[in-house]
Amino acid sequence: MSQYHPNIKGRGAQKQVHNRFFELSHELRDDFLNYCNAENEEAQSNRTNFIEVFPKSFVNRVDSPDVGMGYSANPYQGCEHGCVYCYARNSHEYWGYGAGLDFERTILVKKKAPSLLEKKITAKSWMGDTIVFSGNTDCYQPVERKLEITRQCLEVMLKWKHPTGIITKNALILRDLDILKELARYNLISVNISITSLEEGTRRLLEPRTASIEQRLKTVRVLSENGIPVRVMMAPIIPSLNSHEILPLVRMVSKLGALDVAYTVVRLNGQIAEIFSDWARKTIPDRAERILNQIAECHGGTLNDSQYGRRMRGEGVFAEQIKKTMEIAKKKYLGGEKLLALDKSHYLQLKNPQMRLF
Repeated sequence: MSQYHPNIKGRGAQKQVHNRFFELSHELRDDFLNYCNAENEEAQSNRTNFIEVFPKSFVNRVDSPDVGMGYSANPYQGCEHGCVYCYARNSHEYWGYGAGLDFERTILVKKKAPSLLEKKITAKSWMGDTIVFSGNTDCYQPVERKLEITRQCLEVMLKWKHPTGIITKNALILRDLDILKELARYNLISVNISITSLEEGTRRLLEPRTASIEQRLKTVRVLSENGIPVRVMMAPIIPSLNSHEILPLVRMVSKLGALDVAYTVVRLNGQIAEIFSDWARKTIPDRAERILNQIAECHGGTLNDSQYGRRMRGEGVFAEQIKKTMEIAKKKYLGGEKLLALDKSHYLQLKNPQMRLF
């Protein structure tokens, strides 16, 4: 017998999950949902809601040794892209929402982000360390087309000639090509484009509201042709789902101008284990158990490993195969050109003109 709702088209998560910080009395009870299903009534709207929030700060320090960034900035909390594996889902619980459908359908918007950003980078104590947009959720998710908060932030970064990183899986970044080209003139920008698969069918299942694979490959090409350094993120690699695509994916993006390819092995931390398992059994039931078992093999028998230095790459035979395959692919297809460290001297001189004397 089916559960209280069928496969939800256009969403990654297929269920609402309980916020572990709330008392059980706050749960949406199954008996209510079952009643709605029996009476053919809609229990919840699938429409995305946008709520403006007013944080006191915008730039966050990143302390994890597994993440290659020191500071991140996220114009939005929650992400309409709906990637079912997304590690950021758990963070939505801190705002009082669930990591499942809430993460995709309730988006917190920081319209004051540009002014908060400028306040941060003009503070006397700030020394121009690279700030990466989308350390948590995608700064180019669909609503950015309308609100342009990320574009306004990039204008601030260009004004102060500040080192900037971007992580996205949305071709909307090409809208801001004018700003990115100017940042690249001063070696102030590097872009990470997330491409988990070359198969559009896989993309639709895993990442239902993201840009198509064709559009993402185009984004890599256009950015590279305009002198903007691009790294492709094959993150995450999921056993028996996209793990067979490492060689062809690296080959393809290298032809389009990507300078590097990075990867992670999927880990289903916190509530994501329940969300991903539910999704797998509903959308790919013929492969679900095999995929879940192979993920567990990469993490010592569990779906999640929180150990720094190991959690992003996994361990065991399957994780080692992924590592070796990626090494072979990069050696075979990527050239010797490397991503350069971003230059913060322009920012420091602009902020303190007296530094030009030294």
